[in-house]
Amino acid sequence: MNAPATTEPPVVVIGAGPTGLAAAAHLIDRGITPLVLEAGQAAGAAVREWAHVRLFSPWGEVTDPAAEKLLAPTGWTRPEETAYPSGGDWAEQYLKPLADVLGDTVRFGATVTGVSRAGRGRIVDADRDAQPFSVHYTRADGREERVFAGAVIDASGTWSAPSPAGGNGLPALGEKAAADHITYRVPDLKNRAVRARYTGKRTAVIGSGASAFTALAYLADLATSDGGAGTKAVWVLRRGISGATFGGGAVDQLPARGALGLAAKTAVDDGHADAVTGFRTEAIERDGDGRLVLVGEDGRRLDAVDEVIVLTGFRPQLSFLSEVRLNLDERLQAPVELAPLIDPNVHSCGTVYPHGHRELAHPESGLYLVGMKSYGRAPTFLAMTGYEQVRSVAAALAGDVEAADRVELTLPETGVCGGAGLFDAPEADQASDGGCCATPEPQPVQLTTVAPAAAAAEDAPGGGCCGS
Repeated sequence: MNAPATTEPPVVVIGAGPTGLAAAAHLIDRGITPLVLEAGQAAGAAVREWAHVRLFSPWGEVTDPAAEKLLAPTGWTRPEETAYPSGGDWAEQYLKPLADVLGDTVRFGATVTGVSRAGRGRIVDADRDAQPFSVHYTRADGREERVFAGAVIDASGTWSAPSPAGGNGLPALGEKAAADHITYRVPDLKNRAVRARYTGKRTAVIGSGASAFTALAYLADLATSDGGAGTKAVWVLRRGISGATFGGGAVDQLPARGALGLAAKTAVDDGHADAVTGFRTEAIERDGDGRLVLVGEDGRRLDAVDEVIVLTGFRPQLSFLSEVRLNLDERLQAPVELAPLIDPNVHSCGTVYPHGHRELAHPESGLYLVGMKSYGRAPTFLAMTGYEQVRSVAAALAGDVEAADRVELTLPETGVCGGAGLFDAPEADQASDGGCCATPEPQPVQLTTVAPAAAAAEDAPGGGCCGS
């Protein structure tokens, strides 16, 4: 599809994932020319890297209205809205057709390396807002190119920057040297080579969110499959076990999300995973057999493992934005107006208040971070959030402030929403005014003794419907 003819510079959208392509659709709907720059060679390049993982949101919540409007003339129809797509389904059945209909609007193999104002570095004020943006990018063959833009919507996500194993936010000592036995993604155990890597092995899974739940469930399935004997997971948590550790369970308004937590709990209860609580990894060493030993900040040393799966979240890649003026929260690295609404140190359920262009704006007029990248390090993002964000931003860029301000967003509550800092200070008063989203005080329980230093504790009461 050809973008609307105009003499104005395009709005550059960085990233051809779900949010980026939706942004392009909304801009076209507003008569604005977009140009989508995608580093990968296909739409949803990051999504394709977890093609084997099933979403916990159904089709009805992962397609965008403006995108569907563009797709309708092609005969495209949305799959059954109550069915749950895998990442591969999402990419092939929705993102690829959308990119196809956008045509030359999407430029693949284009890695953005820098964004600035034309002729104005970060420190120059004079006539700054009157200058177009200058976007530099590198082609797959190494050629460097530049395009001027009237505005920039950064929907590049956070997939390329997974958080490390280290409990202090830095790679653990020895983590880089052990890279041949560490992955930062949920493994595809349907792949024969990947399956062989974990079959009959002892694997540490570091993390406490939906991805960690998925990995634990996959490893438990492997352990009970033909030829899977000896497969064992060690679940490494930076905090204690509480009634909310496994998410919202049966009361989660996203049932598939709740089921992930229940599957992880089953893996532990059935003995396929041992839980280690209050463990912050400081170093990863090798024993005499070349296996990996996780060493905690408190001096604990876990029994050796063969593989480590690190699923501690993601963080935004901000280096190519160094010449523009951002206003980011010092902790989450999310826009300062948005951060209080999504901070997992405050919000335990993922209930996000309506937000749009105003909360996403920066001192650099016309620049917006949207989608997963807008959440910085917060783990609570859902696709429908990104779609509403870009609808509001496109309306603002079109000058329709009334529509841009009319933001309506209702997210399903409960589930896996918390961040690494949520239970760091259990003595602090972190509860809300009440209701199902009050933060329960963590009460560690000893599920399985896996280290001599692990102390026994009382059984935790069932608590809260909100994730941690």
